Amino acid sequence: MTPPLHLRVADDLRGRISRGQLPVGAALPSEAQLCEEFAASRGTVRQALAALRNEGLIGGGQGKPPVVRQSAVAQPFETFLSFTRWARQMGRVPGQRTVEIARRGASPVAADALGVDEGTPVVEVLRLRLLDGIPTMLERSSFIEPVGRLLFDFDADGGSIYEHLLSRGIDLRAARHTIDAIAATTTDANLLTITEGAPLLRERRRATDAAGTTVEYGDDRYRPDLVTFTIDNVQAGRVSPHILKETS
Repeated sequence: MTPPLHLRVADDLRGRISRGQLPVGAALPSEAQLCEEFAASRGTVRQALAALRNEGLIGGGQGKPPVVRQSAVAQPFETFLSFTRWARQMGRVPGQRTVEIARRGASPVAADALGVDEGTPVVEVLRLRLLDGIPTMLERSSFIEPVGRLLFDFDADGGSIYEHLLSRGIDLRAARHTIDAIAATTTDANLLTITEGAPLLRERRRATDAAGTTVEYGDDRYRPDLVTFTIDNVQAGRVSPHILKETS
C-alpha cells in the first residue's frame, strides 16, 4: 500500500537533510517549488512541513521558506532493535562487516545480563555497522546458545540478524535499553576510525522473548558525531515512553 503523499514528501525531505543535501542552516525549497516537484497541493506540502517542524528538523517560516535546524532523523521505537530497518527507512544505505561470530563461555557481565552462570556457552557477535559506507557503530552481542547457534548458517554481512532470527521463529518481544557514554577502546578506535579514548555513545540492551527470558545482551557503541539519541516522555497511562535514535 502506497503511503499518503504528505508522508512521502516528508520522508523525501528527511532523507535530504540526513544525507547533508540540505545542511543545517539551509533553506528548504519554497512551498510553491515543493508543490510543483511532488505534484502536490499546498495543503499536502504544509502537512509534510508540519511533521518536520514537530520533529525539530526545521524551523522559521513566517512567509519565508523554513530553515533546517538540525540534521537528526528520528527512529521509531519499533525499529530500535534493527539498525538495517532504521537506515532503510531514512533512505540511507546500511552496511556491516562481521568481525567475529564465536561460541565461547559467557563473560561475567554477559552472564549476569543473560541470567546464566559465568562460563556457560553463548554465541558472541562483533560487527561493524555502516551508514552509506561510513563506520558508524560497533555492535557486540551475546546470545544464549540455542538462539545464537542459528547465526552460524547466516551471512551476517548480508542483512539484519534480528530479521533472520525472527524468520527462524525467535520471538523478540521486548528490550530494555541503557544509554551512557564510554571512552573508545583500542578495538573501538581501530574499527570506527577514531582516536583511542574518544567519547562514544553506548547503548546496552537486554532483549527478551514472550516468556520474559533474556535471549540477548547487547553493547552497541556509536560515534556521537553521526548518531544521537532523543527520549520522549509522555503522561503515564496514555502512551508508553519511547526512544528515538537520530543521525547527523
